[in-house]
Amino acid sequence: MNAPADLPVPNPPRVRKPDWIRVKAPTSEGYAETRRLMRSLKLATVCEEAACPNIGECWTKKHATVMILGDTCTRACAFCNVKTGMPRAVDPFEPQNTAIAAAELGLEHIVVTSVDRDDLPDGGASQFVKVIEALRRETPKTTIEILTPDFRNKSEDAVARIVDAGPDVYNHNLETVPRLYPTIRPGARYYASLRLLESVKRRNPAIFTKSGVMVGIGEQRLEVHQVMDDMRSADIDFLTMGQYLQPTPRHATVEEFVTPDAFKAYGAIARAKGFLLVAASPLTRSSYHAGDDFKKMQAARAERLAR
Repeated sequence: MNAPADLPVPNPPRVRKPDWIRVKAPTSEGYAETRRLMRSLKLATVCEEAACPNIGECWTKKHATVMILGDTCTRACAFCNVKTGMPRAVDPFEPQNTAIAAAELGLEHIVVTSVDRDDLPDGGASQFVKVIEALRRETPKTTIEILTPDFRNKSEDAVARIVDAGPDVYNHNLETVPRLYPTIRPGARYYASLRLLESVKRRNPAIFTKSGVMVGIGEQRLEVHQVMDDMRSADIDFLTMGQYLQPTPRHATVEEFVTPDAFKAYGAIARAKGFLLVAASPLTRSSYHAGDDFKKMQAARAERLAR
């Protein structure tokens, strides 16, 4: 028997998260101080905009990932909680304010990311350059990690200018396996992202390259292994892997909660394939423990060169 037409259709129940990916709500004073600083400098953070589960831990330690070029993205990826629309004009004070935030937080290592800005002629690459320059000028001892968009349909000069500005780590996430790009990351192209990372290493081999993938979104195990091989072919140094979490009912659903043991197995396989560093766990995100991981990468490279 069909339900009466005037009755609302219930939403499917949200899948209960397993114990290994539950986190406590942020309540510390350090969290509050970090939040106040970001607000006072009018800086967006991917920690908030992407609803990162680690925000309480990181902000308590006064580690925040600045998201430049505003808080509105020109794309609508099925996994991402950052709002989509027409962004505002680029803030000319953003580079200096980012450097002020790094100094105020006492950051030894900073991660700077951005929304996609397909509306800008260079995709926002010049703002990354200005941020790197401001950080080098104001906090010269802070190491710099950038997490950029793909600059699709922009000139190769966009990435080259950022590389020449001299970040310590260049990160660009592949996010998922090629088969899922049309539904999960429709505005991007898998092999274009690979070529971007390859071009960074070709232009400056001293820069560490880094990329991340989500799991639990419908990928198959052997597809993930192939992504690892593709990354190594592009000479990517550092692989991050974490569990996809559905930010709202409008986003792609979680197909599987990958167990900690399965993450350990992925990590072992990735290390065997030759990455300098691998971070694979349910709560791993691109900038999670990034400062500690940078030191580990430096040590791993030194050890490899000494062999």
